[in-house]
Amino acid sequence: MIYLLLNKSLNIVQYISFRATGAAITALIISFLIGPIIIRTLNFHHFGEKIRKNGPDSHLRKEGTPSMGGIIILLSIILPTILWADISNNFIITILISISIMGLIGFIDDYMKIKKNYTKGLIARYKLAGQILLGILVSYLILNDNSSISYNIISESNVLTNINSTSISLPFIANGYFDIKYLYLPLIILIITASSNAVNLTDGLDGLATGLVAISILVLGAIAYASGRIDYSNYLNIIFIPNSGELFIFCLSVIGACIGFLWFNAYPAKVFMGDVGSLSLGAAIGTLAVLLKKEILLIIIGGVFVIESLSVIIQVLYFKITKKKTGKGKRFFKMAPLHHHFELSGWNENHVVVRFWIIGIILALLSLTTFKVQ
Repeated sequence: MIYLLLNKSLNIVQYISFRATGAAITALIISFLIGPIIIRTLNFHHFGEKIRKNGPDSHLRKEGTPSMGGIIILLSIILPTILWADISNNFIITILISISIMGLIGFIDDYMKIKKNYTKGLIARYKLAGQILLGILVSYLILNDNSSISYNIISESNVLTNINSTSISLPFIANGYFDIKYLYLPLIILIITASSNAVNLTDGLDGLATGLVAISILVLGAIAYASGRIDYSNYLNIIFIPNSGELFIFCLSVIGACIGFLWFNAYPAKVFMGDVGSLSLGAAIGTLAVLLKKEILLIIIGGVFVIESLSVIIQVLYFKITKKKTGKGKRFFKMAPLHHHFELSGWNENHVVVRFWIIGIILALLSLTTFKVQ
């Protein structure tokens, strides 16, 4: 009897869905346990946020709120992933390396801004160099001949065909893919750099980036689960990626960590994630998109992050163009990133956050529907 019970328990633990649920709950518990401790420690050592004087007046009261709370998120992601996922899996190794490296870069950036009083933190070219090196490392881990990462297409006759790792999937086309060969490395670097910076730019209101990351990761988690199963990938006409289901466990760890962090980060925030959180979460989204061959679909999945980044680019370009033409630069938006524009237009901070979340959910659902229109 005892043997049967043990055997049944071992079988249950083998299920990815069970381990993913365990990871999410563990991440949530860790967040609740270590959150207050880390917030008190940050307060004690005066790791307080410095607010820009040219920002919305409502943000001035946030001066001194503890930053670097992304440490809570990172610990709540890494520990459950190690506990519940197969840490010998190349997908898990790659994603953990990615968030750890960007977390370290973000930590240095935050430390220099807060404790060393460097207004811009880590010099931009050093941060960019770190993102480029991470992109190169991720591409090596994917393209390495000894890697267990492989990508496959299932034909109508159920024949499995291996495709090159330098291929990208094409949305709206059944089993669509295109081999971009030597452009693959620059693409990985671009995606990881852009995604990490996009989340960083979006992290300007209480709970905004945290909620949007959870929404995007939920979609990528569903894709990871489906891609790792030959029956689901065949039904959805998407690339079959053996062993990618382990990423579903990582994704639920992220969601659990984000929900736990949101307990402290919701308006009015008791702690901000800082660059240590935003850069690592952005790198997680970018790396997941690359590993799951959803590089193009990421534009829809992380649509709000894309819009926020574009608003900054438009603002800078418009200012430079008008300054060159008239001698005085003008602003296209009242303030960039876009969430500040709506704040200055009279929207309450909570309204901006919730409405952006709603847009994020709509885009997430839209991205999932692309699988059944191909």
